[in-house]
Amino acid sequence: MKLESQSLTALREALERLERGFEQLPDARQAPLDAAGRDVLLEVAERLQDNYPYFHPLYAGQMLKPPHPVARAAAALAAWVNPNNHALDGGRASSRMEKEAVAQIARMFGWDSHLGHLSSGGTMANLEALWVAGKLNPGLRVAASSQAHYTHQRISAVLGLDFVAIAVDSKGRMDMADLERKLAAGAIGTVVATMGTTATGSVDPLPQILALRERYGFRLHADAAYGGYFGLADNLRPETAAAFAQVGAADSIVIDPHKHGMQPYGCGCVLFRDPGVGRLYKHDSPYTYFSSSELHLGEISLECSRPGASAVALWATQRLLPLERGGEFAGMLASGRRAALALHAKINADPRFMPAFAPELDIVVWAVRADSVAAASNHARSVFEETARRGLHLAVAELPTAFFDLARAGMKEDRPTITCLRSVLMKPEHAEWVDRIWGLLSQSTDAVIAARTAHAD
Repeated sequence: MKLESQSLTALREALERLERGFEQLPDARQAPLDAAGRDVLLEVAERLQDNYPYFHPLYAGQMLKPPHPVARAAAALAAWVNPNNHALDGGRASSRMEKEAVAQIARMFGWDSHLGHLSSGGTMANLEALWVAGKLNPGLRVAASSQAHYTHQRISAVLGLDFVAIAVDSKGRMDMADLERKLAAGAIGTVVATMGTTATGSVDPLPQILALRERYGFRLHADAAYGGYFGLADNLRPETAAAFAQVGAADSIVIDPHKHGMQPYGCGCVLFRDPGVGRLYKHDSPYTYFSSSELHLGEISLECSRPGASAVALWATQRLLPLERGGEFAGMLASGRRAALALHAKINADPRFMPAFAPELDIVVWAVRADSVAAASNHARSVFEETARRGLHLAVAELPTAFFDLARAGMKEDRPTITCLRSVLMKPEHAEWVDRIWGLLSQSTDAVIAARTAHAD
C-alpha cells in the first residue's frame, strides 16, 4: 500500500502541474466531486470487489498482469485531458508520444524504419495485419497453426479470406511438414507464425518458416501478441531464443503491451516493416485532418477514435523501464520464466500429475493422472475448483491428448482432447511465490483424491 500511496501523491502533484498549464482558461479546473459523486464512486468500489484478485501472485490463471503504477497514473493523468489519437486536432502531445513509444517497440525487433500504431488490442492489430496481407495478396489463403489464436480464422472470415489450419507437433508448435505440404499445393499468400500460443506459450519455429518463405514467397506475419517481449529475456532455451532473434524478418508484427508490457487493457500494437503499406490506408476526411500537414495516426489505422491515454501510459512506462536486454524490464520477463520452470519441475516430479511439455515462456500446463482421459478431465476441474476455494486461482484448458504421454501414464484415450490445468506465471513476483502456489495445489489435489476415494468406497 505504501507504493500505491506514493503513486497517488505523485499523480496529484502531476495533475496540479497540468492544471497550471491551463490557468489562463477561467473554467478549466474541474469542479471537485460533490457528495453524490463520492457516493457513486464508493458504490463502484463495492461493485468492483466482485472480481478475482488479478493483481495478486496467487492469481496464476489467465493472462492478467497488473499495470505498472506509473502506467495507471499516466493514464489517469491523460484522461483529465481526454485526448483522441485519431487526429492531431484531438491529441497533439499524446499522438507524438504514441509515435515515440511505437518506434521504441519497433527498435526492439531491429526496425529503424517502420509503419505502426497502437490499437485496442491484439485482435484489432491482427485484423489490420491480415487486412494489409489480403490487399497485397488478393485471393490467396491465410495459414496459421491449429493452436494459433482463434481470432485469425475469425478475422479471415470477416475479411473474406480463405483460412487453412496447419497441424502442430507434440509441443504445440506449427508442424513444418504439414506447412510445406499445404504450401506446395498452392494458393497460400500469408503464413502467421505464433510467437507464444495463448494456451501453452508454444513458439512456432520461425527460422524454418523463414526458410520456407525463401522457396514459396509468402507474406509472413508474426503474431507476438503474448510472447513478443521475450526476445529481451536472457533465459530462453536456445531454439526459442533463435526464433525470437528473427522476428524482425517478418513482414508485420503484432504485440500486446497490455499483456507483458504492464499496460491497462486496451493497448495493442501493429507494426509493418515496409512503411509503403501506408498507401493502402489512404482515405479522405476533409473535416478531420486539417490542423497539421504531419501524418495523423488516423491516416495509417483502421480504427477511428482511439484513446490517447493508452499512448501516454505506454510512453511513461517505457520511459521508466526501457525495452533493452539486461534491463529491469527484461529481468521481470526472466523472473516469470524462472517461476514457470520451477513449477513445472515440481509437477514433473509428482506422480499425481502428468505435465505436457516444458514451458517455452511462462505458461505451464499439466493433467491430473487417472485411469482415462475422461476421468483425468473431471479430476482437473475438481482440482481447479478446490484450489480456488483455498485462494489459489488457476485456469483450465482443453488440449489435444497428443501433448501428453498417455501410454507412459497408462491412461486410456477415450476422448481426443483432455481438460488440464494451466497456469500463467507472468508476474515478476511469481518466482518468490512458487512454493506457496505448489503447497496450495498439492493440498487441493490431496483433498480431491481423498474425496474421490471416499466416494468410490
